[in-house]
Order: sequence, then structure tokens, then C-alpha cells
Amino acid sequence: MAARTVFIAGAGTEIGKTYVTAALTRRLRAQGRPVRTVKPLASGVPSLSDPGFSESDTARLLDAQDSALDAEAVEACSPWRFAAPLSPDQAAVLEGRSLDLADLVAWCRVQSACTPGTLLIEGVGGLMSPVTANATGLDWLRALDVPALLVSGSYLGAISHTLTACETLRRYDVPLRAVIVSESIGAPAPASTVAASIARHAGAEVFCLRRGEGCPETLANLI
Repeated sequence: MAARTVFIAGAGTEIGKTYVTAALTRRLRAQGRPVRTVKPLASGVPSLSDPGFSESDTARLLDAQDSALDAEAVEACSPWRFAAPLSPDQAAVLEGRSLDLADLVAWCRVQSACTPGTLLIEGVGGLMSPVTANATGLDWLRALDVPALLVSGSYLGAISHTLTACETLRRYDVPLRAVIVSESIGAPAPASTVAASIARHAGAEVFCLRRGEGCPETLANLI
């Protein structure tokens, strides 16, 4: 039986996608719901033997699943890993590697087909960030044909960036399950204020996740 699959997209880069994805994973597990979380493409990932690996997105997602940090688990979560903290297309060039969208989509579909319960797929960068030489995160999401959660920050400019991403998803008929505003450190306005402004225009439920807080029960119930 195929998993209920949801794609976690970002309105920008370094805004808290992994924080939100890990929090959602923990909440679903606390509800007793089977969930698997993957980040197929991951940049800025040191080798498993490097002490810095524990701070990588892949490590954080495995920790949320209470999974061992071994080579098999890392490969199963993030089969395409790159050392440079760049968009995957650029990081791949530095390592003399290539990445094809069809291979990425096929891998995700296999995981969905063999995963019971819920499969969370965390994207990379922002919605329009390149993921291959010829494809963006939006192309990846559209090819998978699954609903999205959109993660935003609360930094200055986040409202416009988030609403632009919402409009882009609407234009391409991608179902938007919810928007999550992840608190940006040092932002000039409270995350709740930013979330309220986004909610007036987003056309989807909007949640606010402050640093240190767990995923709201109501958000998990939408998955």
C-alpha cells in the first residue's frame, strides 16, 4: 500500500525546513502513526565520520525518527549528498557528478510505494531553487504530484516571499496543505505577527512554530 506522501517545500533557503520537518516527524510518531522522513537531496553534508555530520539536515531527520546514524540509514534518507553548502546542481559539478530529475522522482516514487503510513519528503532550498542542471524544486514537486507544506521564516521580507510561493503553487495546481512560519532569529517582528499577515492572503491554513516548540497537533492532523 502506497504511503500518504507530503512534500515539505521552502519559501526560501535556510529558513527552518528541517526544523519543521523534524518537529512534524516527532509529532506524528507521538500520535502512534507510522512515518518515514527523507531528504533525498542534501548539500553541506560532511562524511559520516566527520564530527560535524551530527549537525547536518540528514542527521537531524534521522534523529527525529530515532534512527541509528549508520551508513545504511544515511543512504536510505539522503541518497544524493554533497559536501558543498550550495544548490545541488552546483555542488554536484564541484564533485564531478550529475543528477537527473527522472532518477530523483523515480527514487521518491519507490519510497512512497514501499512505505506504510506517511512519507515526508523534505525538499532543498527554496521552491524555485535549482535541483539539477535543468530542473527546479517546483519541477520536482510537480513531477511527484503530491500535496505540499510550505515553510517560511519570519525575517523581514518573508511575507512577500511566502505569498509569492503560494501563488506559484496555485498557478501550477499544486495542493497546498498548510503554511508553517518558522521563527527566524533576530527578526524585527514576532513570528505570530508574520503568520497572521500571511494568513490573510495565503488561501491555506497558517501555523507558527517558534524555536524550541513542538509541532502543533492541529498541523499533524492535516497530514
